[in-house]
Amino acid sequence: MYFFVNLRPVNLLVMNSKKKVAKKTPELNKYRKGVVLVIAGTEQYPGAAVLTVGGARRGGAGFVKYFFKYVTPRDLVLQKFPDVVPVTKAKEAKADAIVMGPGNAFHRQIPNDCPLILDAGAIQKVSRFENKIKIITPHTGEAAQLGFTVISKEKSAKEIAQKLNSICVLKGRNTVVATPDGKTFTDKLGGDELATAGTGDVLAGLIGAMIAAAKPESVDAAFKVVCAAVTRHSKAGKVAKRKTKFVTAVEVLSALAAV
Repeated sequence: MYFFVNLRPVNLLVMNSKKKVAKKTPELNKYRKGVVLVIAGTEQYPGAAVLTVGGARRGGAGFVKYFFKYVTPRDLVLQKFPDVVPVTKAKEAKADAIVMGPGNAFHRQIPNDCPLILDAGAIQKVSRFENKIKIITPHTGEAAQLGFTVISKEKSAKEIAQKLNSICVLKGRNTVVATPDGKTFTDKLGGDELATAGTGDVLAGLIGAMIAAAKPESVDAAFKVVCAAVTRHSKAGKVAKRKTKFVTAVEVLSALAAV
C-alpha cells in the first residue's frame, strides 16, 4: 500500500523493515561475552586456584582460561570445572582481563593490553606492569606490607590508589573501593561472614570476569564494575550465612549463582 505525501510515495513496509534492521545487535558468543585469564594457585596453596577460577565462572564472562605452572592446582581446577581451558603461555593468551596473585601465584610475562587484577603477593609487584587499568585487592595486613598504616579505611584506600595508580579494593568490614583521582565507594553490606580464608580469591575471580564481560575503556568505567562486583560478593556472603552458621569460601562461591 502507498500513501502520497507531497507527491512522494512512501512504502511503509520498507520503512518498518529498515527500522528493524537498525536495531539488530551482533550475536553473542563465548568470546564476545568476555575472556578472563586466571593465574592463581601454587603447590602450597592449590585451593586458591579453584576458588579464583570458581569466582571467575560466575562473573558473566564467556570463557575462562587458567594459566598453570603447577600440576596440583591445574588438576584440581580441571576436575572441578571441565569448562575451563588450561594454557601454558600466558603472554600469548588473548584475554579481556587478567587475574593474578591468589595463592601467591605470579608470572611476569603477561599481556599488557587489558585490565589487570592483582591479589595477595602479586599486589606488591603492581608497579612492574603497564596495563592501563590496574585493580589491586589488599586487606589491611597487605596494605601494611605495602607501607600503608590503615586508620581510616576510606582515607587509606584513596592514598593507596593514588600512590600505586590503581583502583584499590581495601577489603574487610565496610570494604572501600577507591580510584587514583579520589572517587570512593564503601560497601555496607558485607559482614564477618566474609572473614574467612579464600573469600578474597573468590572476589578476585569475580572482579576479573565482570571486568572481562563489561570491557571498560576507562578507570571510571572499571570502578563502577568493581563496585558492582564487591556488592555482589557481599550479597553472596549474606545468602551463604542464611544457609549455614559457619560460612566458608566454598559456600560464598556456591551462593554467587543465586545473586
